[in-house]
Amino acid sequence: MGTAERERELAARLVAVRARIDEACVAAGRAPGSVGLLAVTKTIPAADVALLLDLGLDTFGENRVQEAGVKVAEVAELRPGAKPKWFFIGGLQRNKAKAVARWADRVESVDSVRLADALDDAAQRAQDTGERLAPLPVLLQYSVDGDPRRGGVPRTDLLRVAEHVAGCAGLRLDGLMAVAPLESDPDSAFAEVAKAAEELRAAYPQATTISAGMSNDLEVAIRHGSDVVRVGTALVGERPLTSR
Repeated sequence: MGTAERERELAARLVAVRARIDEACVAAGRAPGSVGLLAVTKTIPAADVALLLDLGLDTFGENRVQEAGVKVAEVAELRPGAKPKWFFIGGLQRNKAKAVARWADRVESVDSVRLADALDDAAQRAQDTGERLAPLPVLLQYSVDGDPRRGGVPRTDLLRVAEHVAGCAGLRLDGLMAVAPLESDPDSAFAEVAKAAEELRAAYPQATTISAGMSNDLEVAIRHGSDVVRVGTALVGERPLTSR
């Protein structure tokens, strides 16, 4: 597929996704444009990200550390005048925290005190060297069903982990991220996320962000208060499987 054809495809998909988001906002009694779109760009090339920048998107989500680091650099070369925001949204090993802290504008997958400590140390070091100008914004990854195999902080540990993150000088607690389990009822899952987010905000009023909802369930997530939806397939199409 040529560049012009791919840009037309991405433009059409973007219009459709934004229409879905706005329609969901109206149906939920919320203002159109009040929910942000995070383009999930894992496994797609930097050239596609550059096209999405040309189409007006500026926030991108990656979930593989090595792929993301390379892509951030490639996009900077392709569009040197652009200022994209890069969010890390996948499971993160502590030994990769240093690499992510160099380029991430937000990490949405903090699910333990130990990971928070690793990111805190990395972010403070990055500030010391001038690679970062401010603390690293983070979201707590919330476990809807408490299954440890999926990752995420269960409800019983939410405020304990939040307290620790809020005390980290290199981090800024911005809110909650969640994924509805595949076998769950999305309505029930996102209602649970909304309750957890309310509990978090009551203790930490600055933690207002809810990142929830993807290509297949964004309407339900918006109905339950999501501020950011993470859209991959509906926006960029089917992507190749990768073991990386």
